[in-house]
Amino acid sequence: MTMTQSSAAPLLQVSDLAVSFRKDGQWRNVVRDMNFSVTAGETLAIVGESGSGKSVTSMAVMQLLPRVSTRITGKVLFQDRDLLALGEPEMEAVRGNRISMIFQEPMTSLNPVMTIGAQIAEAIRVHRPVSKAEARALALEMMDRVHIPAARSRYDDFPHQFSGGMRQRVMIAAALACKPDLLIADEPTTALDVTIQAQVLDLIKELQADTGMGVIFITHDMGVVAEVADRTLVMYNGDVIESGTTAQIFATPQKTYTRALLSAVPKLGTMGGTPHPLPYPVFDMQTGTMTELPLRGDTLQSDAKPLLEVTGLSKRFEVKSKILKRVVARVHAVEQVGLMLRRGETLSIVGESGCGKSTTGRLLTGLYPSDSGRILLDGRELGKIPANERARDIQMIFQDPYASLNPRLRVGEAITEPLRIHKLVPRKDEAEIAERLLERVGLQAQMADRYPHEFSGGQRQRICVARALVMKPKVIVADEAVSALDVTMKTQVINLMMDLQQEMGLGFVFISHDMAVVERISHKVAVMYLGEVVEMGPRAAIFSNPTHPYTRRLLSAVPVPDPARRGQRSAPPILELRSPLRTSDYRHPVRRYLEVSQGHFVQEPGPEWT
Repeated sequence: MTMTQSSAAPLLQVSDLAVSFRKDGQWRNVVRDMNFSVTAGETLAIVGESGSGKSVTSMAVMQLLPRVSTRITGKVLFQDRDLLALGEPEMEAVRGNRISMIFQEPMTSLNPVMTIGAQIAEAIRVHRPVSKAEARALALEMMDRVHIPAARSRYDDFPHQFSGGMRQRVMIAAALACKPDLLIADEPTTALDVTIQAQVLDLIKELQADTGMGVIFITHDMGVVAEVADRTLVMYNGDVIESGTTAQIFATPQKTYTRALLSAVPKLGTMGGTPHPLPYPVFDMQTGTMTELPLRGDTLQSDAKPLLEVTGLSKRFEVKSKILKRVVARVHAVEQVGLMLRRGETLSIVGESGCGKSTTGRLLTGLYPSDSGRILLDGRELGKIPANERARDIQMIFQDPYASLNPRLRVGEAITEPLRIHKLVPRKDEAEIAERLLERVGLQAQMADRYPHEFSGGQRQRICVARALVMKPKVIVADEAVSALDVTMKTQVINLMMDLQQEMGLGFVFISHDMAVVERISHKVAVMYLGEVVEMGPRAAIFSNPTHPYTRRLLSAVPVPDPARRGQRSAPPILELRSPLRTSDYRHPVRRYLEVSQGHFVQEPGPEWT
């Protein structure tokens, strides 16, 4: 299939690209007959489910696939040079300079033993004749442009000291530092909250206008596609099944699969007056029709005993001097947080990267000790519950699926490892349990024998969901559990979580930056800013009557999956996040909360919001 060609000469022209991997002595074709082009200043979106071949296509263009086990045919002409014919030294001069790439998983792309600033500066010095001081200044400028708070003081931090969203901003800064002619962005906004996502998209557009940079945008977020893409290419199982202008694809999709992708897009404001969460409609690929899934009845009981009760929760991380190791400052990650979760209830925690969402999740599961406050799990003090018993009561799905899976364990072993540790089932039953759970999260039973590196990012996240379910816990803390999933699998996993909630009376703490998903799945919502809860209440109250200025800002930044409304979204004003770093003698002020309606509490806004 050939893309509709632009009148301008293409910056990149891909013709008859095919990619095969060698496995067990056989060649397996994973991408077939790819034909597309990108002109200067143009944005091409490549969309499709996990495993459709999107990322493999981009890696083939960049010559990043292992040459020993990969066979690539066709042509990839970049400014009339065939990249497939270049040797490794020539490609090194192209990568990061003429063509840059933002990878899907920042933790696997960043060097864990190099500081953040040094890694951005390295990308500059490799391709530009600048001094170390000049590279540092340029790196700091890029950190500011992607809105990393207190960039100068965080220049010498390491990747593990950043949240997932902050690490993704670092990757974007490094990729854009040399102002490339072509940017390949593989899920660049997946780990970002909606406000930073909006600002990063605006930043990419700004650089396009300044430099004429072409962009290949690989994503499963159709709202982002509608916002940025001039043309769209839809992939399914290694093939291009539909292509055209973005307006055409959204208005008159020709293929059933394209219609399924568009129908699965979570849309803000679709809940109306529905009091309880609703499962997503299911698209039937055979008939091309949507089927609404009725909720069998909400398991939440308003008078139920709290399953999880949190009061005055705080966590601070000490910053010590390099010489005498004295405490000179503290990062106030979580401040005086109060939450309550009942059996069968979903409480969503939303906010920007670095606001303390993930730290709160780790405090709730006991992975971090709290500095002050109280956490009661089913009426018992969390710190007094033995670790092995606590693991059976509360489980966590982590944000980065690759970092949370042991690369040396087959996924079947990884899923049943908690059962093996706690000796809960006979060893002979583990394989059957792993296979059954894999099928429940949309994977095939035979995949139990594979290793994590053999799966796409979205598939790895599904494996992590299966592992959290294996212990049948009372509470699951899901930290961006569906952020890495494509839209169709995202709806399936969310429906699965809601189904399990009804069957088992599970309580979910759902940490997310996807406001449309939060609206669909939640009973209650807590909005966090700089370690504090600034607004909390029933889901309907938060979305129909957002009262705190920060909540309104989050909702205004959500992209609308409609190309006809492109540019109508009022970009949120750039609010430079204040640093959570405080002097060692800092005393946190007492906050005042107002109840604007039943159960809907709002922190009285400070002077920074006026």
